[in-house]
Amino acid sequence: MKQFIPILDWLPRYKRSYLKGDVQSGLTVAIMLVPQGMAYGLLAGLPPIYGLYASLFSLVLYAVFGTSRELSVGPAAIVSMLVAAGIFSLGEDLSTTEMVSIAVSIALLAGIMQFLLGVFRLGVLVNFLSHPVIAGFASAAAFIIAFSQLKHLLGIPLQRSNNIFVLAGDAIEHIGQLHWITLGISVVSIIIIQGLKRISKAIPTALIVVLFGTLAVVGFNLDQQGVAVIGKVPEGLPPFAWPDLSADRILSIWPIAVTICIISFIESVAIAKTMGRQQSSPRIDPNQELIALGITKIGGAFFQAFPTSGSFSRSAIHVESGAKTGISSLISALIIVLTLLFFTEWFYYLPKAVLAAIIISAVINLVDYKEARHLWSADRRDFWTMLTTFVATLLLGIQNGVLMGVLLSLAIMVYRNSRPHIAVLGQLPNSRRYRSISRFSNARQHEEVLIVRFDAQLYFGNADYFRDEIERLVAREGRALQLFILDASSIHDIDTTGAEALGEVIEILQGRNIRFFISGVVGPARDALSRHGLMQVIGERNQFIQIHDAVEYYHTAADAADSSWTPDALQTNEPKKKKRK
Repeated sequence: MKQFIPILDWLPRYKRSYLKGDVQSGLTVAIMLVPQGMAYGLLAGLPPIYGLYASLFSLVLYAVFGTSRELSVGPAAIVSMLVAAGIFSLGEDLSTTEMVSIAVSIALLAGIMQFLLGVFRLGVLVNFLSHPVIAGFASAAAFIIAFSQLKHLLGIPLQRSNNIFVLAGDAIEHIGQLHWITLGISVVSIIIIQGLKRISKAIPTALIVVLFGTLAVVGFNLDQQGVAVIGKVPEGLPPFAWPDLSADRILSIWPIAVTICIISFIESVAIAKTMGRQQSSPRIDPNQELIALGITKIGGAFFQAFPTSGSFSRSAIHVESGAKTGISSLISALIIVLTLLFFTEWFYYLPKAVLAAIIISAVINLVDYKEARHLWSADRRDFWTMLTTFVATLLLGIQNGVLMGVLLSLAIMVYRNSRPHIAVLGQLPNSRRYRSISRFSNARQHEEVLIVRFDAQLYFGNADYFRDEIERLVAREGRALQLFILDASSIHDIDTTGAEALGEVIEILQGRNIRFFISGVVGPARDALSRHGLMQVIGERNQFIQIHDAVEYYHTAADAADSSWTPDALQTNEPKKKKRK
């Protein structure tokens, strides 16, 4: 039970000394989360109050089931944008009730997916999005999110769309309707947020601009001059309601639910690991994190909450404010409850331009130009992967951009595994060590001997490449070659197709009167060779623990059958045979 419900493990060991840090962190995060949650509710295409609903239940449920003490879970920019994309894909003229129903259904389905992945310990399946793909997707999403807020920043009417070019074109077409007061509020809000962040990240910048915007509207009657405000905000806690998860609804929302399932997990775990390393905290359990994140979505869905995820900015504040345990999140949740019960009417005059400014300031950091610059100098393949995902997301939209990223990650993985590294080895002077001759200029090849190391499992995806490359290397050596040694120390597994390819290599070498030795075979690969009958084909006298044993044996005895010296044979589970005299 403690493994499934971590709060049962840490709560009985709670120390009084933790309380000060937890209270301070809980208050700080709540002050930041109230305006930010409302902003992300607006970003999700819903009334801002639904951002508070999502904040409340994610804080409580993650504190109970989560394994990271640093992670702050709640509404997040990319996931909120994905929710909006899922809603708008089902129609542009939906009522508020219909949009809320769709968002809640997405949360429930994505939560069920995450919960099941965690229960069956399949968290590894969501790792098919490589870091360059995530960086490219997040950078493009930041631009899409920013353009989606132009209508609130500029005070002009724009159509709903997740296509950056449609939004830009529409904005240019309606630029004549620019509302200057709204633009002024937006610009001043962004300047205040960015300026105060440079002074200290602990300053509640979102709350400050909310107060600034609200007071400006009330003091100068700006709502009567065309400035859009939130208006009446429902008071009280969200009611319990069964989400719609009918067959038709599942068929319409499952692609976006899968996307949110993957993105929210990767984003949350990456934040938790980063913060955990900085604080030297115990390692998190990814599968339990899947369960926790799934439960936050499932539980919240029954109380009008759209999908949530970990937030880097709030997690950073969470840690900097002195959080020690999940009690800090429970305190933040208590502040949200008090806000919903007693203070919602205070948000009536809050300008939507201020919420848009909060969103813009939050997503600026998603544009990972530093990573692009690093990849350009470190690995051009990863750079082009990042750029391809970035462009695909801009052109095809967020949902299709993620799908493109997954397919691209899988394609890259398959390509790299199908053409693994193969090294020709030579002996280092005055040693028993053998290294790649392309990397060590002093590595010396023995006459008549070719030593090759294959750095991957030998399976159906690279079996042909393995056979063709060895055949090419053997042909390059010409008639002088008398012995081929395969260093199998990096081959951790061999499937049926790989075994057949190895058998073909042995036949090719026998046809050219070239002896075949193998060294360093690890246990799983040795078991596979036995199952496929290759141990007998290779012969016990041709198997060695070290490369140097094989080379020394070859040079010591031209005819192994007449040699009085016996090499160190590999240890197997078979009974040891007596050495031949």
